[in-house]
Amino acid sequence: MAIIPRRHRNNIIKVLILVPVIWIISVAVNLRSEQIEQAGLEDDLVETVGKKEVIETNRGGPKTGKNINHEPNSNKDNPSESSEKDLPIQEDPHVIVPPVDPNAPGEMGKPVRIENPDPETKKKIDKGWKDNAYNQYVSDMISLHRSLPDQRDQWCREPDRNLPVAQLPATSVIVCFHNEGWTALLRTVHSIIDRSPPSLLEQIVLVDDASTQDHLKEELDVYVSKYPKIKIVRSPERVGLIRARLLGATHATAPVLTYLDSHCECAEGWLEPLLDRIARDPTNVVCPVIDIINDDTLAYQKSSYLAVGGFDWNLVFNWHGVPAHEKARRSHHAEPVHSPTMAGGLFSIDKAFFEKLGAYDSGFDIWGGENLEISFKTWMCGGTLEIVPCSHVGHIFRKRSPYKWRSGVNVLRRNSIRLAEVWLDDYKNYYYDRIGRDLGNFGDVSSRKKLREDLQCKSFKWYLDNIFPELFIPGDAVASGEIRNVRKGHGAEMCVDSPAKKGDMHKAVGVYPCHLQGGNQYWMMSKQGEIRRDEACLDFSSKDVILFSCHGGGGNQQWEYSQDRKQLHHNVSGKCLALTEKKDKLTMEVCDDNNDRQRWQFQNFNATIS
Repeated sequence: MAIIPRRHRNNIIKVLILVPVIWIISVAVNLRSEQIEQAGLEDDLVETVGKKEVIETNRGGPKTGKNINHEPNSNKDNPSESSEKDLPIQEDPHVIVPPVDPNAPGEMGKPVRIENPDPETKKKIDKGWKDNAYNQYVSDMISLHRSLPDQRDQWCREPDRNLPVAQLPATSVIVCFHNEGWTALLRTVHSIIDRSPPSLLEQIVLVDDASTQDHLKEELDVYVSKYPKIKIVRSPERVGLIRARLLGATHATAPVLTYLDSHCECAEGWLEPLLDRIARDPTNVVCPVIDIINDDTLAYQKSSYLAVGGFDWNLVFNWHGVPAHEKARRSHHAEPVHSPTMAGGLFSIDKAFFEKLGAYDSGFDIWGGENLEISFKTWMCGGTLEIVPCSHVGHIFRKRSPYKWRSGVNVLRRNSIRLAEVWLDDYKNYYYDRIGRDLGNFGDVSSRKKLREDLQCKSFKWYLDNIFPELFIPGDAVASGEIRNVRKGHGAEMCVDSPAKKGDMHKAVGVYPCHLQGGNQYWMMSKQGEIRRDEACLDFSSKDVILFSCHGGGGNQQWEYSQDRKQLHHNVSGKCLALTEKKDKLTMEVCDDNNDRQRWQFQNFNATIS
C-alpha cells in the first residue's frame, strides 16, 4: 500500500475540516435571509415604493405623467399646505415608515387632477366613477403606500401620552367590502400595516360580501398571500354590511375589534390612542376623527373642526358641535370627547364587551340603524362612547351608493323600528309619528328586549337627560304633526311640506296635499315659538318663508299660533302665514281674520304647555 506524504495528508485533513465548516456557514446565512424576508412580509417593512410601483402595480393608471396636475401646494383641496419638507418623520420606534417618492402623485395627501383628458382617458375616468362613485382612475395613479401629513395636535405627540405599546391590547382590524376598487381597498390595507405597531396588529380580516368583480377573487387571494396577517373571509351570498361585520367578528382572534370601511387611509399614530382608551377601561368604545378624502382628487383633508355625533327623531345620525358642558369637562381640546352617537363606520371596541352588548342585532338587514343601536346600548348599558382627537383616519365620502339591492323593502325603516322597539321606550312614538305609524313586519325583537333586561340597562330618558340633553324633545312641543290649511270648498287641503336636510336650508318651504304620513309634513312648535323639524326652523325675513338652522334667538324664527283664529302670526314682520290663491306656495300677508287662506290647523295642539 502506497504511503501518502505528510504534507499531502495535512492538506487532505484541512479540506475535510473546511468543507463542513463552509456548509454550516452557508446554511446559517440562508436561514437568516429567509427570516429577514419573512419578517419583511409579516410586517410589510421591506417593500419599496416609487414611481415604478405607481405605474406597474396600481391598476388602470396612466403610463406617463401626461395631463397630470399634481398641485404640490394646493390649499383648495388640502388646507394643510404641505410641501416636500413635510414628509413624515419617524416618531414611533415600533413602526417603520416605507420609503416614498415625494414627487409621486398624491404624496402627502395632495390632490391629483387630470386636466383635459383625451377621449380614451375620459372613458376610463367615467367608468371608475360609475363603478365606485369616486375617481378610481386617480386612485389608481396613487401609491398604495402614499405618505400623509401628520394631523395630530402636538399634545398628542408628547412622550408617554399613551400607555407603553407593551401594555396595549392587540386588535383585529375588520374591513368589509363589496366590489371595491383595487387600489382603494389595498391602500386601506397598507395604511393599516404601514402605520400600526406590528405587535398591536394581530390580523386584518377582509370580509368579501359576495363581490362579483374578478380582481377581488383569485387575484386578491394571490396578492394577500404574501401577508400572513391578512385573512380573507368570503360570504357565498350577499348579506350586507351588518351581517358581514358579524361574520368578520367570528374570525377575529385579538381582544379588540377595530372596524374600518374599505376606502380609508389610516394616518400617523392612528391606532395607539384608540387602544390606550380601551386598555384603561374595556367599556370605552372609541372612534377616530374622520378626515375627508376628496372623492374626485383623493386629497386628504383634515376635518375643519371637532364634532360629536347625534341623531334626530327620524333616527338619522347627524353631527353637532361639542356642547359647552363637554368642553368644560375636558382640560385640553385634544382629549377624548364624549359623543352621544357614532357615525358607525370606524371604531374600536373590546371584543368581550361587544359580545356582552349582544354585538349587532342580527335581525337588522343590510345596513342602517346599527350605529345608533350600538351607541344607545353602549351608554345605557355601562359603557362610554368617545371620539379620540389624537387618532385620525381618512375616509372617501361618496355622494351615492354604487351598489344595487333588491327593491320593495325599506330596510332602513325596518331596522329603525326594531331599534325603537328595543331601546327608545315610549320615546319611540316620536319616530312613529314621523312615519305615519306604519310599522309593517319588523320581525321578532323579544330576544333583544331580554338582552337589555339581563344587562339591566338604563332608560332612554336617562340617556336623553344625561348624554344628549341638547336634543329637542317633541313632547315639549306646544304643537306637532301636520300644519293643514283648512280653507273649504277649494279641492284637496294643503299642508306645509318640505324636506329638512342640510341641502334644503335657505330654500323656500313648499306645500303639498295633506297625506297624514308624517315625513316632510311633520312639524313641531316649541315653547319659544319656533316651528321646526329637528334642527331646521321656519324663518321669514323679507320674501319667502325658508328653512334656516334653528338658533334659539327668536327674531325671524318666532311665531305665535292662535288656536281660536287658527292663524300663525310672525312676530317681527307682524304678518300672517297664508296659502296663495293658486294653492302652490306659502306667502306672508297682512293678518285678516276673515281670510280663510290664513287659517291653519296643527294636527296636535296642547294649550296647557304653551
